[in-house]
Amino acid sequence: MKRYPVTKPYFTQKEKELIADSLDSGWVAQGPKVTEFEKIIARHEGIAEGVATTSCTTALHLSMAAQGLTAGMDAIVPAFTFVATANSVTVTGATPVLADIHRETFNINVDALKDIVETKYKQKDGKLFNKETGNELWGFVPVHEFGLCCDIIKINELAEEYKLKIIEDAACALGAKIGNIHQGAFGNTSCVSFHPRKSITTGEGGMILTDDVVLAKRMRELRTHGSTVSADARDKRGGFLLPEFNEAGYNYRMTDVQGAMGIAQAEKLDFVIEQKRRSVGVYNQLISEKLPELIPPLEPDGFFHTYQSYVCMLDEKKFGFDSVKEGGKYRNRLLQKLEDVGIATRQGTHAVHMLGYYRNKFGYTPEDYINAYACDHLSITLPLYVGMTEEDQEYIVTAVRKTIDEM
Repeated sequence: MKRYPVTKPYFTQKEKELIADSLDSGWVAQGPKVTEFEKIIARHEGIAEGVATTSCTTALHLSMAAQGLTAGMDAIVPAFTFVATANSVTVTGATPVLADIHRETFNINVDALKDIVETKYKQKDGKLFNKETGNELWGFVPVHEFGLCCDIIKINELAEEYKLKIIEDAACALGAKIGNIHQGAFGNTSCVSFHPRKSITTGEGGMILTDDVVLAKRMRELRTHGSTVSADARDKRGGFLLPEFNEAGYNYRMTDVQGAMGIAQAEKLDFVIEQKRRSVGVYNQLISEKLPELIPPLEPDGFFHTYQSYVCMLDEKKFGFDSVKEGGKYRNRLLQKLEDVGIATRQGTHAVHMLGYYRNKFGYTPEDYINAYACDHLSITLPLYVGMTEEDQEYIVTAVRKTIDEM
């Protein structure tokens, strides 16, 4: 039985060659290859500075710490996102406040965001404070979910109106654009991921992108325990004395082995996105013909979707579900039956308010963020990766059709 993974990385001989170069050099910790990788990714996205990290999660935490998010503050995040978005806020000591999303795009609803700001907070001395907890509102952490930019232009306008900060969680969205402007080039810090499910990978890994040179310098220092001089810079000038450490930092450094892989992968980024978008066109056509019960992912006019994942929704009306909960049970049975015939699938991502830690801490119910809850229960991710043929996609869609008909 042929098996189809949800995704898989795309490697060629180049990765092996550059990793071997790194091993032969003896420099396997953070060094010159990481620096080169940072420059390549920043240049691709049209942003001045890249700061590589061990993951997108540590990139988010580092960005937040460097920009003053701490205990006694709130940051508003989408209610439908991988848990790392909310967790990154939590580990700073701050409180993540959830906002619901649009089902059509899976991205944060700007109207819901605005409503939270205007109803849950009061102004005092030019700042916003939570009416219940007294926490100061620091800003927003919007997510570009599955490779589609959220409406960052309107979010920027809201942040500017209330003098709030923004960090874009672009874990899935390297290469995504609105018009000709890439994620992260809208005036904010953004954080991308190089996990194996992303378009390009370094195994684990992430990167912060920013046009703020001073902020990038500070984040590089915090990334290296608070060191004022990087290891490779110290080596070039004679590294027998340790650098000064003026504040407590972290060890969030990417290795040069990962940097070498990243350099090779970066050469393939545009190709990978192009191939995925081609396959998405095939899926969209097949679904319209054979699976009208599925709602394919939306790419709004003027947006460039990179499709880290191909995430559809079960159409509640066409299936006739009495409730989202019933639909979720059906969806889970469907995913299991597809797994049994060799087709790996996944739900899109989490409804954060239904995860144990946040549900128990804040007492959330499903109805608190109903669109996030629906997307948690009704989303289905189909296999998508470089090397898929149209015959593969025809087989997958036919298998989904057959499974639904037999349920």
